[in-house]
Amino acid sequence: MELTIFQFLVICLASFRLTHLIVFDKITEFLRNPFFEELKEKTENGEEEVYLIPKTGGITGFMGDLLSCYWCTGVWSAAGLYLLFIFFPVVAGPIITILAVAGVAAVIEVVVQKMF
Repeated sequence: MELTIFQFLVICLASFRLTHLIVFDKITEFLRNPFFEELKEKTENGEEEVYLIPKTGGITGFMGDLLSCYWCTGVWSAAGLYLLFIFFPVVAGPIITILAVAGVAAVIEVVVQKMF
């Protein structure tokens, strides 16, 4: 099955948004927590900073490494969305559309914040 340019761009935007959702967004923090250790450090001005360090070894370490890498998670997100689009287009359509619209909204928000 060949992709049109429009379908390709929509899947790209959906992949961008899904990747950001998995790696950065607060709402999916509970998915990431089992794969990270928290390292707390005090800064020079007395504030506490928390660093998330991927756990090591086995599947937990693999998932921690994956979830700490935007580029790695992006490859798997893109692959998952593309396979969903190919094998289950009726299910994929609404999911990809919603993620793509959310991706465009995120880009617009960044542009608007930079302008003002």
